[in-house]
Amino acid sequence: MSTTEISATATATAAAPPWWLRPLAWAELFALSNLAFLAVDIALAHSVNAFEHPAEWIPVIFSVGVTPLLMCAMLLGGGPEPTLRGASTGRRRVARWVGLLAGWSSIVVGVAGLIWHLNGDYFQEQTIRNLVYTAPFAAPLAYTGLGLLLLLDRMLDARTLDWARWVALLAAGGFAGNFVLCLADHAQNGFFLWSEWTGVVAGAVAFGFLLAVVVVPDNRPLIGLCLVVMGLQIIVGLVGFWLHARGNLQAISPSYLSRFVYGAPIFAPLLFADLALLGALGLWAQAVAVARKPPAG
Repeated sequence: MSTTEISATATATAAAPPWWLRPLAWAELFALSNLAFLAVDIALAHSVNAFEHPAEWIPVIFSVGVTPLLMCAMLLGGGPEPTLRGASTGRRRVARWVGLLAGWSSIVVGVAGLIWHLNGDYFQEQTIRNLVYTAPFAAPLAYTGLGLLLLLDRMLDARTLDWARWVALLAAGGFAGNFVLCLADHAQNGFFLWSEWTGVVAGAVAFGFLLAVVVVPDNRPLIGLCLVVMGLQIIVGLVGFWLHARGNLQAISPSYLSRFVYGAPIFAPLLFADLALLGALGLWAQAVAVARKPPAG
């Protein structure tokens, strides 16, 4: 996808819609809320071994630090929408560079986490068993995806079709990672329950539909069908959350906290709903860009 497309509405004289009607603002709020919530999710995950290595605190500290930083950038920039290159005021330029710094830092944290999770038995012997039973190697890439979203928001005009396709592609990549995580996690108990295959199938279907929309961006029926698929992903995520919670509550353990620390990852299924929201944002922006595009001929 070209990154040099110039929006036809960039110089339009009509007043811009309020921020809550613009996909870019919601994409920024999506990144901000996810970075904040990752601190809770990772703190719970790393408490399994009581943060045995000091490096396990890095993502938690990063999320706790970068969240207020991005909130300050929003205040400096005058709202949740980031500023593109050539900001008119010093405050907006600072806000843009804060967002770029947060984006690049998030990418580094994600890639470093991936390497750290694989830096064990798997690097010594590349086998399926070591890959399944290692730390969830794809999980840290959530930081990488959010970092790429922050960079995208500041490097490409969100009114273009290119921006919308990149957002959909990031959501597709997230579902691909979720497919791998779900497959590896449920393989640890040999898919004891048939329902454990639901997340694997759902991740593959969502990835395929979003990729199709990226490749064929001007097909409105396909966009509508993909929105239905995103709605189903939200249901899958909520049902999975309930199943994980029910299983943990029924487990035998001295305390409720230990049931959730050592039991099924309570927040993992919600990633389906979370990625579905990001995919829906990309589809919304894509539909708006296609509608804005002048008819051929």
